[in-house]
Amino acid sequence: MAAWSSRKLLRDVLFKRAVSNQLPGARCFSSAQESAPKIGYYSKKGRLLTGATIGLLIAGGAYVSTVDEATFWYFIWEFGCSTKLVNPLFALLDPEFAHNLAVSAAARGWVPREKRPDPPSLGLQVWGRKFSNPLGLAAGFDKNAQAVDGLLALGFGFVEVGSVTPVPQDGNPKPRMFRLRSEGAVINRCGFNSEGIVAVAKRLGAQHGKRKLDETSSTSTSSNNEVKHGGKAGPGILGVNLGKNKTSEDAATDYVQGVHTLSQYADYLVINVSSPNTPGLRMLQGRKQLKDLVKKAARDEMQWGEEGPPPLLVKIAPDLSKEDLEDIAAVALALHLDGLIISNTTISRPDAVSRNPLAAETGGLSGKPLFNLSTNILKEMYFLTRGRIPLIGCGGVSSGEDAYKKIRAGATLVQLYTAFAYGGPALIPQIKAELAACLERDGFKSVLDAVGADCR
Repeated sequence: MAAWSSRKLLRDVLFKRAVSNQLPGARCFSSAQESAPKIGYYSKKGRLLTGATIGLLIAGGAYVSTVDEATFWYFIWEFGCSTKLVNPLFALLDPEFAHNLAVSAAARGWVPREKRPDPPSLGLQVWGRKFSNPLGLAAGFDKNAQAVDGLLALGFGFVEVGSVTPVPQDGNPKPRMFRLRSEGAVINRCGFNSEGIVAVAKRLGAQHGKRKLDETSSTSTSSNNEVKHGGKAGPGILGVNLGKNKTSEDAATDYVQGVHTLSQYADYLVINVSSPNTPGLRMLQGRKQLKDLVKKAARDEMQWGEEGPPPLLVKIAPDLSKEDLEDIAAVALALHLDGLIISNTTISRPDAVSRNPLAAETGGLSGKPLFNLSTNILKEMYFLTRGRIPLIGCGGVSSGEDAYKKIRAGATLVQLYTAFAYGGPALIPQIKAELAACLERDGFKSVLDAVGADCR
């Protein structure tokens, strides 16, 4: 069964890749020879890796065919993470293909499940929701809410899906993701590739209904006095990141549609006005534009249950002037915004990556080189909002020490993405253990005690 499942997964992903490569505008193909397309940029390495991966999975599946699929994939992940074998092999694949393969595996539950409880010092409550730990997966990994349960099972305290656009769109032409491996960075210009609000709403609705049934069936066996972490995603918190369509002339209407449709499934919502890959999007960070947008997408447009309306956050760019930051802080305070995510990717190219040939690629830079820039913006925003608004620190986090620095700079919660793409599932418990050690070392009993410590 495991062997069959592994073959099916690779066949599904390879088929999707083959179809997508035939889309108009894609690189590496000649329009004059549609019946016999040329070999793509990554195909030589990709074919070698695909063959090796298929052999590994089929052989492994045959060897452990007497066990269930989750056990098989736990073995694959643990073996790969401990020996550093699988990640280097995946590095030979086209970045977006490898990304889709990882999402498919997580969606099927073929990832390790973290069953160890988090250290008590990492637990916290924000917006009336209980987080088992402050470490979250940033938007961009699970764009279409396909793998929420599998990703939360890795040990994240929360997962943010999206960005989700009202109407399905393919995003920018491929290739559009580039690894800067030696710098621990990625450049992407995906451009909000999304299956659209309807598809994501159906998926989240089905997942939400299943969890409700599971909770109902387990009520009789659980203690009424038991403190439970999590939200609408069961054991963890679910955020939904909203974007606008590239061709839309009315951004506010796009965001209002996202808020109205997806608010009932989200523990928090994010208005993303900071992606550098959608023309004109960052202009919405101006004082008047942002104020008008937030007003239109306010709680009057939300649908919610007994938990009340989900918190509304805005995700901002790291490439902002002091005046821009002051305007955003003023709007956030005046309109009682529930939080800010700081920050998105940068269009700048810090010295650490400037000599890499791929630095010339258009798009947003994420990963280690973004850490200092995003953390400085985070600290500045903590001062400007006077610590009154929860901030999520995002950008360049790859260790527990990095997460701790974000918290000391004013972050209540922390997100990562690029480091997870490089380090894999083993990175999550490692970061949490390092963060707990940092708190203990400096005498903090909890995450909340350390928030903004460098700003006092």
